[in-house]
Amino acid sequence: MKSKFRVNRRKREITRQEPERLMECLSSGDQSRAVDGMTLSSESLATKENPTGGYSSKNGVLDLEPDTSNLEEAELSLRGRGSLNYEEARALLGRMEYQKGNIEAALHVFEGINIAAVTPRMKVTLAKRQEHHKRHSQSFATPSMSIHAASLLMEAIFLKAKSLQHLGRFREAAQSCKVIVDIVESSFSEGMPENFAADFKLQETLNKAVELLPELWKLADSPREAIMSYQRALLHHWNLDVETTARIQKDFAIFLLYSGGEAAPPNLRSLMDSSFAPKNNIEEAILLLMILLRKIILTRIEWDPSILDHLSFALSVSGGLKALASQVEELLPGIIDRRERYHILSLCYYGAGEELVALDLLRKLLHSNEDPKRVLALLMASKICGKTSKHAEEGINYARRALQSLENDCNQLESVANCLLGVSLSAHSQVAVADSERVTKQYEALEALETAGRMTKMQDSNILYHLSLENAEQRKLDVALYYAKHLLKLESGSNIIRGWLLLARILSAQRQYKDAETVINAALDQTGKWDQGELLRTKAKLQIAQGQLENGIESYIQLLAVLQIQSKSFGPGTKLYKVRELIPANRIIIMTDNGNPPSHLELEVWHDLASVYIRLSRWHDAETCLSKSKAISSYSASRCHTTGVLYEQRGLYKEALKAFVSALDIDPTHVPSLVSTAVVLRRLSMQSNATRSFLMAALRLDRMNSSAWYNLGLLYKAEGAPSPSLEAADCFEAATFLEETTPVEPFR
Repeated sequence: MKSKFRVNRRKREITRQEPERLMECLSSGDQSRAVDGMTLSSESLATKENPTGGYSSKNGVLDLEPDTSNLEEAELSLRGRGSLNYEEARALLGRMEYQKGNIEAALHVFEGINIAAVTPRMKVTLAKRQEHHKRHSQSFATPSMSIHAASLLMEAIFLKAKSLQHLGRFREAAQSCKVIVDIVESSFSEGMPENFAADFKLQETLNKAVELLPELWKLADSPREAIMSYQRALLHHWNLDVETTARIQKDFAIFLLYSGGEAAPPNLRSLMDSSFAPKNNIEEAILLLMILLRKIILTRIEWDPSILDHLSFALSVSGGLKALASQVEELLPGIIDRRERYHILSLCYYGAGEELVALDLLRKLLHSNEDPKRVLALLMASKICGKTSKHAEEGINYARRALQSLENDCNQLESVANCLLGVSLSAHSQVAVADSERVTKQYEALEALETAGRMTKMQDSNILYHLSLENAEQRKLDVALYYAKHLLKLESGSNIIRGWLLLARILSAQRQYKDAETVINAALDQTGKWDQGELLRTKAKLQIAQGQLENGIESYIQLLAVLQIQSKSFGPGTKLYKVRELIPANRIIIMTDNGNPPSHLELEVWHDLASVYIRLSRWHDAETCLSKSKAISSYSASRCHTTGVLYEQRGLYKEALKAFVSALDIDPTHVPSLVSTAVVLRRLSMQSNATRSFLMAALRLDRMNSSAWYNLGLLYKAEGAPSPSLEAADCFEAATFLEETTPVEPFR
């Protein structure tokens, strides 16, 4: 009680002191004079020196009541020396003006502090404090001050930076704030000791300064300094609390992702030998965000959904969606809703190319016990199912459920649902057993696509593409040509290759090879080198269709050269890097994808080139092309089929049959091998039932295959009965029609 009474009595004594001594001391600028009292009257130093200062309570700023911390700071300093010096008095009075909202007046007071003069003494004070913690002494040439005075002055420097920030002088504010960081860093070369200033405001001021400094550099339009400040804040040991560190990590990650500048690598001397050193902005942002997610999993910080949003973006642009899926799977139950987890994971796996895994997750999400009416999930599931005839019927169901869930609420989503419904109906028609069912599905597909087109006023390029494609598949070539031209006009300048290819294929189906080649040449002029692969292949096929075999060979050789240069330029991996895992030491491993999947395009080019040499009876060149193909992938139905064609042309039918059977062992649905097997069996005068079964299997998979219809007609004709003769005529008619409307390569 006596101690408390003495403190209160001392505060009353300070308050009763007349302000003249303090005012005279400060106004005269005599920094050597000490004052042993101060006042909290409204006639402050700043008001006296700057009576017209802005940002005052009179100007509409809230007048904050100065708290008793000013008296407490004075009490602590007076305990240490029995007096307040010039800088400490200015620090206290400046804080008072800042608390009252007199920003310009506070700045005027703070600018009277000679920071350059007090900085060495502050460093000595902090260094001596560190030596005290280490329990051994060291002599210092520069006189020190009390730790309370150092804390007071450090707060004054921070408030000066805040005042400059309020006034829009961001660069000066950053330079002022940097002084605090420099002082502490130079005083503690090994990092700030634990609990160094637990009983004082110094640690609180330091926390605020370290967090504020990069923000000030950003406001000053100095991204390089901002990045260095962020790295400095995270790599140096400032004894920051967990929440402050997390905020800095998140802000830095956001700045790295969206600022547009490239961060310089951190100072390697501050890293341990085993530390991961990020190579670019994306890697560093991913590292920070994954560390934040780890802290959430360990319940060190609260859940922040924006962290997952930013990490999703970072990993999406870097091709690391499977890594994102792993992070989402590691989140503890209850952090995010189970249904939301299913949806996010399905998006991750779909983006990573694992569509069946994504579809399984969507099935769980859309189950009647979960969220059966989630429109976006229904649309995504329909899109996945519509890509294969196997799941097309399921895709139809999802699209129709999406339309029912929308109930005319959103025309844009309804148009998407109708488009996906049309795509799924078209895919389902390809496996329809009965002709009536196939025709019905095709009609419904066109109807759904046309509905989607009307809803978007024929301004959606994806809908136009599928409209043109479906009409082309149904051999409504004039309508398909109209939509393809409209598509190119809509996509003018957007460099969409699929529109050019579809238009060229439609023209080739109309036997307008020259026009189709002109379209491809125009596309080549507007396309970058690395995107010309499919265009060059189509051009070669158009030239061969016109009988220009040597020109076709040159186009193939040009394409192979582009593919070779491309593989050397970008290396074996197609992705920049993959994030493998977050290991316990809070480091992520980001590496180049060394997996080298076979190039499907290069594989098919070698097969195309071999086929041309077979037509020219250049057997050795054809064998060379096939050996090149085998070096890329020995497990290829297409290569086995081309090998069989080579044997067949040389009259080696038994060897050809073995090659075709090998192709069907690899891919039982390979239509060219089914047709070729039937042809060779007929040549070898084997059972007609086996021949017919292969041809019927081919037609079930591709009813538009003119070669299958033709050979089936030959089979019926060879049987000689009246009924088979009529069937043969129907087969020949279908083969003739399809042959006249078959493009140089499939529309899809």
